[in-house]
Formats: sequence, C-alpha cells, structure tokens
Amino acid sequence: MDTQSANASPTGMVGRLRSRLRGLVGGSGEASVTRRLAGTIFIIRVISAVLAYCSQIVLARWMGGSDYGVYVYVWTWVLLLGSMMDFGISASAQKIIPEYRTRGEHALLRGFLSGSRWMTFAVSSAVSLGLAGIVKGLSPWIDANAIVPLYIGCLTLPAFVVANTQDGIARSHDWMRLGLMPQFIVRQSLIIGFTAGAFVLGFHLGATAAMLASAAAVWIAMIGQMIVLNRRLGGHIEPGAKAYDFRGWLAVSLPILLVESFYLLLSYTDVLVLQQFRSSEEVGVYFAVVKTLALVSFIHYAMSATTAHRFAEYHALGDKARLSAYVTHAIQWTFWPSLAATVALLALGKPLLWLFGPQFVVGYDIMFIAAVGLVVRSAIGPVERLLNMLGHQHICALAYALAFVMNVVLCVALVPRFGGHGAAAATSISLAFETVLLFWIVRRRLGLHVLAFGKR
Repeated sequence: MDTQSANASPTGMVGRLRSRLRGLVGGSGEASVTRRLAGTIFIIRVISAVLAYCSQIVLARWMGGSDYGVYVYVWTWVLLLGSMMDFGISASAQKIIPEYRTRGEHALLRGFLSGSRWMTFAVSSAVSLGLAGIVKGLSPWIDANAIVPLYIGCLTLPAFVVANTQDGIARSHDWMRLGLMPQFIVRQSLIIGFTAGAFVLGFHLGATAAMLASAAAVWIAMIGQMIVLNRRLGGHIEPGAKAYDFRGWLAVSLPILLVESFYLLLSYTDVLVLQQFRSSEEVGVYFAVVKTLALVSFIHYAMSATTAHRFAEYHALGDKARLSAYVTHAIQWTFWPSLAATVALLALGKPLLWLFGPQFVVGYDIMFIAAVGLVVRSAIGPVERLLNMLGHQHICALAYALAFVMNVVLCVALVPRFGGHGAAAATSISLAFETVLLFWIVRRRLGLHVLAFGKR
C-alpha cells in the first residue's frame, strides 16, 4: 500500500514518533490518502455530532420531555424514509461513477451526474405526497400533537433525498467536505440557529416549531450544496452529450437499496418499537443514549464512505492483490479506533447524558448494552460496502433482512417488559448476528478473512 525507503528509517524514540505521525497524515499512497480522507470525514462527523448533541440538548430542555419525544419520533421517520427513497443511488454512485470513468463512458457519466438527481427528486416528491395522504387518512388514530410535525416531515423528504444523492456523487470524486458538510455541519448549525432564534423571540418551541426549523435547514443546505457541486463538476468534467441509462442505474441501485433499507430499518427499529410501547419521555432518554454512542458509528461510516468507490475501482481494474490489501487496511482502521472510542464514551457516559438533563442519566446502563453490538460490528469493517461494490448485493441484502427480522422479533418480545434495556439488547444481538453472517459470506464468496484479528 505505502512504501518507505529503507535508508530513511528513523532512529530513537522521537524519530520513530515523528515517522509514525508522518505516516498517519502524510504520504501519497492509497493507505495514506484513505486515512486522510477518512480522518476528514470523521472530523466532520464529530463536529456534526457536537452540533447535533447541542441541538438535542437545547431542544430537550426547551421543549420538555413530551414534545421532544414527538420530535424525535417524527425526525426518526424522516431519517429512515429519506435515506431509502433515493433507490440506493447515493450508494451505487460510488460503483457507477468509477466504472464509467474507468471505461471512458463519458456520455453516460454526464447523464448520471444530472439525471440521477432529477430522478430521485421527482420520485421522492410523489412519494411524499402519498405519505401526506396516509397521515391524513390515519389522523384519527395518530397522536394529535404529531400530525402537523408529520406533515412537515413529508415536506422535508424531497430535499433530504436529493442531498443524499449529491453526497454520493461528491464522495465518488473524493470531495468529502462538499459531500458531508452541507448535511452534517450546515444543516445542524441552521437547526440550532433557527430554534434558538424562535426561543429568544418568545415563540413556543414545540414539536411543530422544531420540525419547521429542521425542514428549512434541510432545504437550504441541499440547495447550497447543489450550487457548489454543479460548479465543481463543470470544472472537472468536459461538457458534451449526455446518455441516460435509467434501467441500468436501477439494476445496480435497487439491490443496494435493499441492503441500505434493511440496515436503516435495523438501526431505527428500536426507537420506533419503543415509541409504540413506552412513553415519549422514555423514548427521549433512549434517543439520548443512542446519540451519545454515535461517535462509534461515525468511525465505521468514515471508512465506508472513503473506501467504497475504491473497492469498485480496484475490482474494475482486476487488481486483486491491491483490493485485498486495501480491505485489510480498512478493517484495521475501523475496529481499533471504534474500540477506543467505545471505552472513552462509556467512561464519560454519565456526565454526557446529564447534559440533556438530570432525568436522562437513568439511561447510563443502557449504554453498555448498546455498545456491545457496535463494537462487534466494527470488527469486520465496511464489508457490506465491499460486497455491494463487487456485485454481491443480493446476498448482502439477505443478511441484513434476516438481521432486521430478528431485531423486530426481539424488540417486540423485549421492549414491552424491559423498555430501553430490551431495545438495546435486541439491537446488539441482531448486529452480532449480522456480523457473523457477513463474515461467513465474504469468506465463502471472496475468500477473504475480514476480521480485525485472528489468522488470515
């Protein structure tokens, strides 16, 4: 991956330390570039987490437990549906774009860069109208305080979907900051600014006002990202004819959509089931625990976002040795930082939860249960992206589907009796089951040992 000169081997403790630091932040090899890009993504996600954490803390304190629980419930639906309504284009862009570039199919590349966004916007808008109709039809059975926030959530979805698509396009060109900052930095900053402004001006900050602020933030961030992305693409790709292979794009994207959908369902099932069986206050406590542990997931996300398009590129070039070395590097840099972050978060869990409010500290012991699944999943790194990029989307989707079904069954069985503890246990068990399945699939299909430790 990276090569070092034998004559430049440093001596002494200080020299070795400097060399190690240079290896982490410098170098032009793939491993060094990956670490820098993953580090950029991780820093963006950490800053985003701080902003999101601040926004969740102030919202929880300003809105009160009940309104905050409603907001969390609606926003969870926006995150879940918005991440699935792009047909998997945001993930498949990291496979399609490198393949078009490698094969020199520039007309198809230009068509994908524009057509994919228009397609996802049109379909997500139609689906959002349908969802608004469903909310209206079910309004007699929905909590009255949640109806208007749900309508606002439907209005938010098209912008959320286009932003996801643009994120995938930007990451495929290694423009990590352009792909992630509008969603994770700009959006969170706007949410904090809008809600703080409403609070200072004396408006009642309930679930409706918080969702209005969130919807405005999503739309503004997406439009700004679109303007900058179009300018960057205009200077990077020569103008010319465009070809649109919608059927081919969907053939690649829909199986990946199944993988992403089941993963998202697996991620949000605990919150959604908890909402059905427990109070809004308990949902708010559990959500605070999940947000506190989000740092561990950011490491996995950073490596996934950085490596996916390179998996596709090396596979398209037929360079198996390079691909194998790159997979090993990605796994190592997912697991060990995740383990360290988990230990740190568990050590600081009580004061971090207290920031939400004294009543949120009761969720501290839930953190230990939820952390198990995250650490186990990190032990195999971003192998789901590896399978998707190498054409094994269907078997990967099956693994996630089985894990999702297990999570639903366990949540329904455990949440009514054990509440947040049961939701955390159900999710951790399901993540461990998913990890074992993915390890076995990669071992059988690709002949790779995708574990951070053990015999290779």
